Amino acid sequence: SLHRNLLSAGFDSLSSATAFAIEPISTTIAVGMAAALTGILARYQNIFYYFHECCRPEWISFNKTGLRNDLDTKLFGQHIASRILLKAVSGFMSNENPKKPLVLSLHGWTGTGKNFVSKLIAENIYKEGMDSSFVHVFTSTLHFPHQSQSACYKSQLQQWIKGNVTNCERSMFIFDEMDKMHPGLIDSIKPYLDYYVKLDGVSYRKSIFIFLSNAGGESIIQTALDFWKQGRDREEIELKDLETSLSLSVFNNNQSGFYRTNLIDKNLVDFFVPFLPLEYRHVVQCAMAEMKARDIKPNQDVADMVARDLVYFPKSERVFSVKGCKTIESKLDYYT
Repeated sequence: SLHRNLLSAGFDSLSSATAFAIEPISTTIAVGMAAALTGILARYQNIFYYFHECCRPEWISFNKTGLRNDLDTKLFGQHIASRILLKAVSGFMSNENPKKPLVLSLHGWTGTGKNFVSKLIAENIYKEGMDSSFVHVFTSTLHFPHQSQSACYKSQLQQWIKGNVTNCERSMFIFDEMDKMHPGLIDSIKPYLDYYVKLDGVSYRKSIFIFLSNAGGESIIQTALDFWKQGRDREEIELKDLETSLSLSVFNNNQSGFYRTNLIDKNLVDFFVPFLPLEYRHVVQCAMAEMKARDIKPNQDVADMVARDLVYFPKSERVFSVKGCKTIESKLDYYT
């Protein structure tokens, strides 16, 4: 209000100078004061943006090189997911007028990197990463625990998404444990993922929705096992080897939040992204990367000890880690 009063006083002086035809020097001073005050207010506003997270480019700016580097050096054994996600996110963020929000559905066994990748995407879009006030995480067992409350959850979810996108169109929503969500609940947000310019005056087309699920993990594992038994390199596995069976198994799984959902039926999920089960060598890479992240000199012997300590399947061949890289951090605490 002080700034407004000062600015008002400046303009009052200017109008008075004009009204009473005061000498030109007085008019010049008044104009100068108004310009100076306007400049101060503009700088003050910019300082505010600098210190307080806002829905502006200073805080939200996609770093394609950063995401590519993170996927190449921090995510292991996921050649399909890395390629899809880099192209999908880069294409979406470079489009100033997308027709719909970006909708990604990440599928795979525990510890294969689904949550980790979501974090990498957030860190390369938002200055505050996962701590950004524009990144929202829903966990099915925490936020939607009771099936009897589904109607209430649907209403709350709609209002929550609408409110946050109204606040910032570049919002990101991450839904974890989709395989544990009550069927039908996620259909409540279908309109927000569709090809609408606006809904009740709000545009959702620049938002990102990421769904994380263990559902479909069995079909991914089976494909990976088939390739291994045939002596084929896992890098030969392509999206077309997995996508159809993955979307069908998720759609028809009556224990999943995607069971017979309109999101799949109406083709609103842009990419089904498979995460392959991890082998021993990938677990070693995870352990080495974690040591580096802790500013510990990477030690191959320690990484091997950590990797050997995990459980693998099938039991006889011990090909894939049961928990992927999920327990690496606690194992490293033990060995270092």
